[in-house]
Amino acid sequence: MPEHDLTTAGATEDLPLLRDAAREAGLIAMRYFGNSPQVWMKGGTSPVSEADHAADAYLRETLLAARPDYGWLSEETVDDPVRLSARRTFVVDPIDGTRGFL
Repeated sequence: MPEHDLTTAGATEDLPLLRDAAREAGLIAMRYFGNSPQVWMKGGTSPVSEADHAADAYLRETLLAARPDYGWLSEETVDDPVRLSARRTFVVDPIDGTRGFL
């Protein structure tokens, strides 16, 4: 079987999965919007909330269940260097702009 063109084949196949997962993660995050979610500071200056963690957990579980051979890199989880040997890696920031979201 020929090697896939990494720039287009996987993106086309992954688009419905990514679109649906992003939509659902957005709905999960919005359950917390305006409801005073619990907040922690990472690095002393950057907020992270339970909304970030909930959306991140959903994305990780959903995306890696669908693509177990992909790596995972997220702003909200500890980096696993195993991702470096994966053919593709999901790179996630579940809520870009947590401070504004809060």
